[in-house]
Amino acid sequence: MTYMTVNVNIHEAKTHLSRLLEQVAAGERVVISKAGTPIADLVPHQAPAVAFGGLKGEVAYRDQAFGLDPEIQRMFYGSDHDQPGESGDLSRSGDDAAS
Repeated sequence: MTYMTVNVNIHEAKTHLSRLLEQVAAGERVVISKAGTPIADLVPHQAPAVAFGGLKGEVAYRDQAFGLDPEIQRMFYGSDHDQPGESGDLSRSGDDAAS
C-alpha cells in the first residue's frame, strides 16, 4: 500500500492541524516546511514497549528500607500511644455491650 506525502508550511499546519492529524492517523506522511525547507514530520505515536523487571539486578536495597521508622511512628501516633499492632487488644475500655 503506497501512501501520499503531504507537504505544508507552518501557517497551514497551525491552521489545519486537526485535519493533518487525521491524515497521519490514516497513514499519510505529513512534512512541515519553513521557507520550503522541511523541518518536521508528523508521524503516528508509537508507545514504547514496557519491560517489567528491566532493572533486575541493577538496584540494591536493604530489607530494613521497608520497615517502620520509630521516629515517623511517634510523629503520627505520639509517644504515649501504642504503636499499631503492639497492644493486640481491640476492645474498648468502658464499653458495656452486654448490659
